[in-house]
Amino acid sequence: MILTAKYAEIYDGQIKVLEEKFTNLLKDAKPDSLYDPCKYIITSGGKRLRPFLVLISAKAAGGDFAQAYNAAVAVELLHNFTLVHDDIMDKADLRRGRETVHVKYGLNPAILSGDNLVAIAYKNLILDCRINITEILNEFTCGLIEVCEGQSYDTDFETTDDVSIEQYLLMIRKKTAVMAEMCCKVGGLLATTDHSIVDALGNFGLNLGMAFQIQDDLLDIMADQEKFGKKVGGDLVEGKKTFLYIRALEKSEGTDREKLLEVTRNKGIDWNDVGFYRNLYIKLGVIEAAESEIKKYTEIALESLNKLPETEARHTLEWLANALIKRAK
Repeated sequence: MILTAKYAEIYDGQIKVLEEKFTNLLKDAKPDSLYDPCKYIITSGGKRLRPFLVLISAKAAGGDFAQAYNAAVAVELLHNFTLVHDDIMDKADLRRGRETVHVKYGLNPAILSGDNLVAIAYKNLILDCRINITEILNEFTCGLIEVCEGQSYDTDFETTDDVSIEQYLLMIRKKTAVMAEMCCKVGGLLATTDHSIVDALGNFGLNLGMAFQIQDDLLDIMADQEKFGKKVGGDLVEGKKTFLYIRALEKSEGTDREKLLEVTRNKGIDWNDVGFYRNLYIKLGVIEAAESEIKKYTEIALESLNKLPETEARHTLEWLANALIKRAK
């Protein structure tokens, strides 16, 4: 418990530093029509997991937090760019309990501010690059490309009836896991030229990202609603093809299969039916299947860290992986 508190304190301390940087980042930038939407999204909170991965990876690779702050800011700006554009594509009204950027400021300012965040991200990324500059830029750019590919796959799934688990895993790998991989590799590259260390950090991030997304799928239907912070069952209500839904469809037959097919035919379900589908998932064994996948990817992530020196930063990464798979249960 003491160690857990110690690593949580490291995380909280660095998040506090990052929040101050985001508050001051665009403080005097003009014109307001461009920068007000940018400030709105980057100061809207969130776990700040991705920038923390950059910081703690740099530390685990033998560097320090100070040399990675600008790159950490860069990856969070990139992440927020994806959120702005995802919300536009999804026609979402709320993000983190607030109006989405395109709802508050309009569609055109939202698109432009999202584009601007990418440019500012690149500007910040290169500020502290002293070594491996080409590789850092390559990892960052390839991460952005794959996120766009993942979003495109996700959009395709909305009009595809027969999505397989393999297709779904590829989608979340690109849309979610590659970003975590990129954060860890960029952090490592800021601090070392030892590519075995960088690759180990990248493998940790990739598999952590896979576990994180499947855990999100699981929490959406099985979480304690008060701890989760929002109504459970939202993925089913929106008709999303998650790990659990696809696995349930594969395992089902007869009436059960027909009820599952209704989710996509009707483009979602009523909130009152969430309990029925939760029980159906339990009956079909997909809750255990999801838990098994989460455990598998988390174990691979943790095994990757065995290639790193045994330091406080490495133990913080281990703590983070375990904390993420235990969240909001």
